[in-house]
Amino acid sequence: MKLRKLVTLTEEVRSEMGRPVQPPARRALAAAVIANPFAGAFTDDLSELIEMGEALGELLGTEALAALGGAPIEGYGKAALVGENGELEHAAALLHPKLGAPLRAVIGGGKALVPSSKAIGRAGEILDVPLGHKDAAYVRSHFDAMRIRINDAPRPGEIVVAVALQQHGRPLPRVGGLTQDQITGADGLR
Repeated sequence: MKLRKLVTLTEEVRSEMGRPVQPPARRALAAAVIANPFAGAFTDDLSELIEMGEALGELLGTEALAALGGAPIEGYGKAALVGENGELEHAAALLHPKLGAPLRAVIGGGKALVPSSKAIGRAGEILDVPLGHKDAAYVRSHFDAMRIRINDAPRPGEIVVAVALQQHGRPLPRVGGLTQDQITGADGLR
């Protein structure tokens, strides 16, 4: 894997609409800018990207967790922005077959699917990384996203791959639904 750049972003919300957020809502995102080995050419075998996804799950998970000081994680997400000489399937190969298992290992587990998004774009495009609870997909307080814009990425032959982690849900959630204390953790949904 040819890694050009690693970017880490942290956020801590302490107040929302003039009200204190206790505990503060903390989250972090780690993104890698990598060369796309299949830029400009079609191939049936995307196993090289699949293997890169596995390595990126560990690398980006470790970086994002370190940015949060190794604190317990309640939610996660992943996303990829493919440069213009690539295709969405390149993002899918990075994100879906193998990225999740090493990410879960880094944060100490997770039963829910890791929410994801994929897009094609040019340098400076915004990449939205969806977030959801790591053990129960129906916990609405954790439906969120982090955004990142890297001014010089992705170049046409590159891909930006990102992982986001959250220590808590949104600040001051109040739209109802399953709450964290109601999670049974049996199926990744509830």
